[in-house]
Amino acid sequence: MNKKQKKVLIRIIVSAVLLILIAILTSEKLGIPFLSDNGIVQLILYLIPYFVIGYDILKKAFKGIMNRQVFDENFLMAVATVGAICLGEYREGVAVMLFYQIGELFQSYAVGKSRRNISELMDIRPDYANIEGENGLEQVDPDEVEIGTIIIVSPGEKVPIDGVVVEGNASVNTSALTGESVPRTVSVGDEVISGCINMTGVLKIRTTKEFGESTVSKILELVENSSSKKSRSENFISRFAHYYTPAVCYGALALAVIPPIIRLIMGLPAELGEWIYRALTFLVISCPCALVISIPLSFFAGIGGASKAGVLVKGSNYLEALASVKHIVFDKTGTLTKGIFQVTGVHHSNMERDELLELAAHAESFSSHPIGKSVQAAYGKTIDQSRVTDIEEISGKGVTARVDGRKVAIGNSKLMELYFVPYKDCHDVGTILHIAVDDEYAGHIVISDVLKDNSKDAIKRLNKMGVNHTVMLTGDSKAVADHVAGELGISEVNSELLPGDKVSKVEELLDAKPSKEKLAFVGDGINDAPVLSRADVGIAMGALGSDAAIEAADIVLMDDDPLKIVKAIGISKKCMRIVYENIYFAIGVKLICLLLGALGIANMWLAIFADVGVMVIAVLNAIRALMVKNV
Repeated sequence: MNKKQKKVLIRIIVSAVLLILIAILTSEKLGIPFLSDNGIVQLILYLIPYFVIGYDILKKAFKGIMNRQVFDENFLMAVATVGAICLGEYREGVAVMLFYQIGELFQSYAVGKSRRNISELMDIRPDYANIEGENGLEQVDPDEVEIGTIIIVSPGEKVPIDGVVVEGNASVNTSALTGESVPRTVSVGDEVISGCINMTGVLKIRTTKEFGESTVSKILELVENSSSKKSRSENFISRFAHYYTPAVCYGALALAVIPPIIRLIMGLPAELGEWIYRALTFLVISCPCALVISIPLSFFAGIGGASKAGVLVKGSNYLEALASVKHIVFDKTGTLTKGIFQVTGVHHSNMERDELLELAAHAESFSSHPIGKSVQAAYGKTIDQSRVTDIEEISGKGVTARVDGRKVAIGNSKLMELYFVPYKDCHDVGTILHIAVDDEYAGHIVISDVLKDNSKDAIKRLNKMGVNHTVMLTGDSKAVADHVAGELGISEVNSELLPGDKVSKVEELLDAKPSKEKLAFVGDGINDAPVLSRADVGIAMGALGSDAAIEAADIVLMDDDPLKIVKAIGISKKCMRIVYENIYFAIGVKLICLLLGALGIANMWLAIFADVGVMVIAVLNAIRALMVKNV
C-alpha cells in the first residue's frame, strides 16, 4: 500500500469512527436533548466526518464543473451526498461517501497489486552491467555499454544486454521470458539474450546490440505499450459511459421534478422530498464505476498473466481477437516441426551403415547446406577434410568427390541418372540422398524434418477448443506435406509454395471465412513477416531474441512449444469470459436496482451495494485474469 492509499485508509477509519460516535450520541435511545433533537447541531457534527472523507471528491467534482466536464462519478457522488444531507438524511449522506471511498481504495489497491504482479513477472530489466576497468570490475548503466564491449555476468546476475559468449559456460534461466523453468546451457560461441539469469559459471559476453535494442528492452516496451491498443469491449465501455452518465443525471432530475408536478396537477400532495430522495438514490445506483474500472483491469490482468506464461500480447484488441479465432494457419518448418533435418534411415546398403555414413559425410564435408550438415551430424565423428579431393558440386543434383581415392557421388535421383547408376526408390517420406561408390549403387539415406514433441497434442487440443479449421503451408513436396499433415491431424495442407504464395493463400482463406470468425497465422517470425501482418492475428513462435518476430507479430510466443498456442488462446478466452461476466453482472444489477430505486423500494443502503458492492465484486473477478497457470 503506497502513501496515498495509507492516507485514504486513515481518513476512512477516522470518518467511520466519527460517524459511529455521532450516531450513538445523537440517537433518541441515549436521550441527550441537546444532540438528539437539535437539527443544526446534528448537521454540524455530521459535516465533520463528511468533509474528512469526501473533501477530495467534492474538489474533483467542482473542478469538473469548472472545466465543463461535469458528468463523472465524482459529480454523481457529490450531488447524491449533498442532496441527502440537504434532505436531513445525514447518516446516509456520510455513509454513501464513506463506502464510495472504501470502494475506490479497494479498486486502487487491486490495480496497484495487478501492476506490481506484472512488474514482478516482467522483472527482467537489469540494473547494471559489469565491465573490466583499471580497478577491477566496474558496474555501469546498461545504456552506456557500446556494441562490442566485453561484459562479465556472475552467477545470480541478469544478463543485461544481448551478446555472444566469448569465455566460460553456464546454465541460464529463461523463465522470466518464456514462462518455463527448464534452464539451458550456453558456452563459447552461443548467443545469449538479455533478461536471462546466470545460474552457475562466470560468463564473458561480447555485446551485439545496444541496450535500447536488446531483447529485454523490446519486451518491456511491448508490455508497457499494450494498454494503448484498446479492445472493442473497452471502446464500447468508454462510449457507453460517455452517454450513460449524462443520461442518468437527466433521468434523476426528471424523477425528482416530473412526478411531484403530476401529483400537484392531480390534486395530490407533491411529496417533493420523497421524490428527490428517490432521485438521489437513483444517482448513487447509476454510478458506472464497476464497468469503467473492471473491464480495462480484466484486459490488463490478462495481458500480465500471459506475460508470465511467456506469451507477449501487443494490445487488448489482439487478446480479444484471439478469443474468436476459428482458423489457424501454420507454417510447417520451425513451427510444427523442429526445422532440424536428421538422418532417419539408411536403406539398401551393401556396406556397413557406419562406413556408408563416413563416406557420405566426408563427401559433404565442404557443404554448408542443411542436408549436408545433417549427414555430418549423423556420422558424429571428426571429419578429416584432407582425405577428400576432387570435389565437384553439380547444381540441382548433388556432389561428387574422392574420399581416400574412392569416387563418391551423393545426391538425388537425377545425379544417379547422370552417371547411369541404377538406383532403388524409397517408400519413406523425406529427402532421399542416393549414394554411388566407384560407379556402383551403395544405397540411400533418408533425411527428414522431425515433428516437435507436442505438435500432435496441440492440434488435438485446439480442435477441442473450437478451432475447427487448421491449415499447414509449406514449400516441401506434396508427399512430405501430406505425411506430416496426416500425422498431426491437420485439416488442410498446401505444399510446394514459394514465400509469396503464402500471403496469397492466407488472403484466400481470409476471404472465404465468415466475417465474425478470426484467422490466425503461426510462423517462426523470421521469414514470415508479410503473412504475420496480413492475418487477423499474427503469432510468432519461438521468438526468443528474434527482432523480426517481435516487430511483425501481434502475439509473440517466447519459446517454440506448440502448446503455447493453446495456452495463448486459453488465456484470451478466459479473459473475455471474465469481461462479459462483469458487463452482464454490473449492468444487470444496476438496471434492477435503478428500477427499484425509481419505484421507491430501494433506499440509499441498497444503492451503496449497487455501486460499491458491484464494483468490488467485478474488480475481484477481473483479477482472476492474472491466474493463468492452469489455463
